[in-house]
Amino acid sequence: MNKTDLINNISTSSGLTKRDVETVLNGFLGEITDALTKGDKVQLIGFGTFETRKRAARTGRNPQTGEEINISESTVPAFKAGNKLKEAVN
Repeated sequence: MNKTDLINNISTSSGLTKRDVETVLNGFLGEITDALTKGDKVQLIGFGTFETRKRAARTGRNPQTGEEINISESTVPAFKAGNKLKEAVN
């Protein structure tokens, strides 16, 4: 399912217009992005938690040349599924 499919499904089930659903969805995603950018967690009870994690610096290898390269430390987004979501999937 992509973003368009999600908007169509929510619009059909809620009775809202596609434009309204898209506005809300974009706002939701924007707020999660802003929170993660600030280093905050976004916890949706029963669904899951969006957070950031530090990825340590490491040595990698260029697959074309085999040359070793240094990969610097980075911060990456992460999602941990909640219990209700895990149960629904299983």
